[in-house]
Order: sequence, then C-alpha cells, then structure tokens
Amino acid sequence: MDCRYHYDAMNFWLLKTEPSVFSITDLRRAGPVIWDGVRNYQARNYLRIAQPGDLAFVYHSNAEPTGVVGLAEVVETLIDDPSQFDVASPYFDPKSAPALARWQTVRVRFVEEFGAVVPLATLKERFTPDELMVVRKGMRLSVMPVGVAAAQRLLGMGLAITPAAGDTH
Repeated sequence: MDCRYHYDAMNFWLLKTEPSVFSITDLRRAGPVIWDGVRNYQARNYLRIAQPGDLAFVYHSNAEPTGVVGLAEVVETLIDDPSQFDVASPYFDPKSAPALARWQTVRVRFVEEFGAVVPLATLKERFTPDELMVVRKGMRLSVMPVGVAAAQRLLGMGLAITPAAGDTH
C-alpha cells in the first residue's frame, strides 16, 4: 500500500477517455479540467456522488493497448456540464436548460502517469467482474466506482511499473 494515499478517506473511480480525444498527457498539460461529455445516466449519477479528494484511475479506451494509464484527483463536484448548453458541441442536449441542467460533472486534476499502461488483459487476469467493473463483458460506462480493495491493488500495479528512462513525471 502506498502511503501517499489515505484509502479510508476517499472514493475511487475509473474514468474512461479516448486518448485521441483527451489523454492523460493532455490532462497533465491542461491543469484542472471539467470532465465533460458524459451522457449516460448511470455514469452521471456516479459523478454526482464523487467528492473532492477522490482519486480516479484514468483509462484509455480505443487505444492499443487499452488500460489504466494513471491517476487524477477530483477537485470540484456538482458542476453543470457546460457542453450540454453548447449547440456546437457533440454533447449538446436540447432538453437541458441552465435553470434545470440534466448533466453534472466534476473537475479533475492530473496526479501522476504510470510508467506504462496496465492493460485490460492484465486487469481481466487479476480482477473478477465483481471486483472491477471495467472487466465485465459489455461494460461500456465511462465512469464507474472502484472499491477500496481493488483500488489498492490497482494502484500498486500502476505504481510498480518503472517509468521509461528520461521520463520526467
């Protein structure tokens, strides 16, 4: 267990993103950002219960390999996702209004990037579907909770990977 994290004082999440759209490297460069564009009610409901200080495993989907690439921290919660009001956004929701927003999200900041991807194939070998939702067949949620025991193991796996020579994170 890594002493930098106090597991009993936070929730853990897994946030999926396509690296061609927004990667962990983009998160590192951008500073705290709104995690916008989530348009699944269950994923939105998970975002609604996130708390400042929670850690999120950043998962690159539609990549080779897919898997967990690092950590982010929730720094602000219950933000109305501005993309729902932007008619030029692919996430625009004509049924949403500023007075009664349908989509809330969080602001996250970069914490660290793992030395290498913890690939989905490895996750499937080491976790059951009950332990880690992302390994469930057909699981397509972009936001999902991670239990404390699974988070401890996953964090240990990610932090055990040695960064490449010359890496500056």
